[in-house]
Parts: sequence; structure tokens; C-alpha cells
Amino acid sequence: MGKTGYFIHRDFWKHKMGDGHPECPARLDAIEDRLLISGVADALEHCDQIPLATSEQLCLAHTPEHIEALQVLGQRLVEDAPAGGPDHAMLDPDTSLGPFTLLSARRAAGAGIVAVDKVLSGELSNAFCAVRSPGHHACRQQAMGFCFFNNIAIAVRHATRTHGIERAVVVDFDVHHGNGTEDILAGDPHALMVSFFQHPFYPYCGTENPASNMLNLPVPAYTKGTQVREMIEATWIPRLEAYQPQMVFISAGFDSHREDDMGQLSLNESDFHWITSRICDVANRYAGGRVVSMLEGGYSLSSLARSVEAHLRALADL
Repeated sequence: MGKTGYFIHRDFWKHKMGDGHPECPARLDAIEDRLLISGVADALEHCDQIPLATSEQLCLAHTPEHIEALQVLGQRLVEDAPAGGPDHAMLDPDTSLGPFTLLSARRAAGAGIVAVDKVLSGELSNAFCAVRSPGHHACRQQAMGFCFFNNIAIAVRHATRTHGIERAVVVDFDVHHGNGTEDILAGDPHALMVSFFQHPFYPYCGTENPASNMLNLPVPAYTKGTQVREMIEATWIPRLEAYQPQMVFISAGFDSHREDDMGQLSLNESDFHWITSRICDVANRYAGGRVVSMLEGGYSLSSLARSVEAHLRALADL
């Protein structure tokens, strides 16, 4: 049996959205330092041979028009730079595209794709992709919420359409609802999505008539980890066991940690370890242990790093 893969690439540091932006390269520095100091890094299979996702692969989750629009913006930034043009293009008040954004975003999507390949081949038991930019807010035709391409949805579609997986599950525990993933996978006969998220809160959706393959758990601000655990046992686990997934995907957002002021939920790293362990239990029973996890949110550097360590300890059974 293979190890837990840890997918990382220097291109993930190149994408920047301006000084003081919370979705910054320092997030990866904090994770790398914590894994090194804790010794967890030594137990992982480091994977940095990550191809760029092709346009065809991006189209598993996005329209050609969305991809082309971002490429045109990126090319314009490069062409205008020598003449002193802008170095960023604002897509919404929180999300901007820079000269290296699409390189990083395409590499992030590529990480999920190659992680799927390696887990399904048996080369790895499971995998965590420490990627930037994150992806779960990226809709079929819209970049938003720090996200450009939906990494997890692309990975799911790669598993179902390229490898023939018939029942894939997405687990999303970011503080924000994964509206982009829902937009892409709603009604997909080969996918089930389960999530909890703070509500009412950005992106202010996820509660109105979700598709039958969506199990959304909106929770109020200041909900504690013990309460989340009870809800998961009562709702997620029975649904997952009835579904009997063949592969499990995790949108791993750690901004639901009580120290992260991006949201107001009150989880801690032991909660992320517990959630990951419970999801791995299901994956071990029905999916041969096949899990691919991808980094989403988490902006308080210390709690992010500690939470990723806890998540990886559960994935690697350390």
C-alpha cells in the first residue's frame, strides 16, 4: 500500500492578489514549516511533478468561454506590463488576477488530476494537495471568492469521466459554502456532495432547494466543534454509508477554526482530525481508502498550519 501523497509546487507561491490579501503565499510557508517541525513531512510522499491542467481538462467543470475570458485577461496583463499597465485585473472586490495567477491556478487543477491518477493506480493510498489558488467558489462560468478554477470539481470529473468512477463524494468543511462545486455538480448522477458552512454568510446561498445529490448543513455563527460532530454523525455518515462511494474528495477549508477571523465558527484542530478520520473510515469501508483532499480556505497562519497537520495525521494514520 502506498503512502499519503503531499502535492506541492513552487508555482503555487507565484500567484498574489496584493499586499495584505489573506489568500497569500505565506499560507503555504506556514504549512510547510509546521509539517517540517512536527515531523509529519517525513511520513509523506512528496509529489512536485505536477502538470498544468489542459483546457480540455478545465472544461470538465467550466465552459470554454470562462477559460478563454481568464486567458484573455491574463495575456492583456502581460502585454501591457512593459508600457506601465496595471499588474492586476479585479474580478470582484476580493478577487484579482495577476500575471502568474493562471499558471498557479492551472497547476492547482493539475495537482488534483494527477493525485486522482496516483491514488487510483495504487501508487498512493490517499493524497493532500497544498494548492493555491483555492477552487470551491469557482462556478462553471464565474471566478469569485479567491477562486478561478474549481480544483475539486475538476478532480471529481476526471475520476468519473476518465477513470469510470460511478460514485464520487465531495466533503466540504470550509466556513464558506462551496457554491461553485454545487453549481458544477448539482444533478450529476455520479457525485454526492456533503458540507457544512456558516449561514447566513458569504456567498449567501446553499439553503434554497438544493439538488437531491447535495446535503448542505447551514450552521449559525459560533457553532462549536462538538455540535458539528453530532450533526455529521446524524446526517453525513448515514448518507455516505447508503451511497457507498467508490472515491472520496475533500474540500479542506480550515477557516472554520475558532482562531480564524475570516468566519465565526468555533472548530479546532482536533475537530478537523476527527472529521477527517470519520471520512477515512467511510472511504476505507467502501472506497478502498481512496481519498483526495485539496486545500481551500484557512487564513490565520498558525491555526491553518496546525489544522493541516491534524488533517494529514488522520489521512496518513499517524
